[in-house]
Amino acid sequence: MSAETAPGRKRLVKGPGLLLVWLYGVMSVGAVSRSAYQIATEFDRAPLAYTLSAVAAVVYAFITYTLVRGGETARKVALGCCAVELAGVLVVGTWTLVSPGSFPDATVWSKFGLGYLLIPVILPVTGLWWLRTRRAA
Repeated sequence: MSAETAPGRKRLVKGPGLLLVWLYGVMSVGAVSRSAYQIATEFDRAPLAYTLSAVAAVVYAFITYTLVRGGETARKVALGCCAVELAGVLVVGTWTLVSPGSFPDATVWSKFGLGYLLIPVILPVTGLWWLRTRRAA
């Protein structure tokens, strides 16, 4: 298997990066499934929480795509998305602890992703680290 996905596009998902892609893919499926169901069936109960879960799903899917795509531009975009994701997890996680009444139902990022075994807070930190080590020479 070549280290290039296309001429001039360096692979980002070799070695441990493959686990990162897999985890982002699983989180994408989980967040899309959860938010789609909740928005379709009970949106009026907690619109902010369900909308934030949908945003998390889009972020996870986009990061998965950029990691698979490879290349320096994709790496930079994924790096920015991981930073946005981490900011979202920290803001929403803190918000749900400080003002739990604001969220009648949990989001993917509630309590820093406690409902998802804290993967939502661990994943962007790991992603940021991995993407920084993959910087093109």
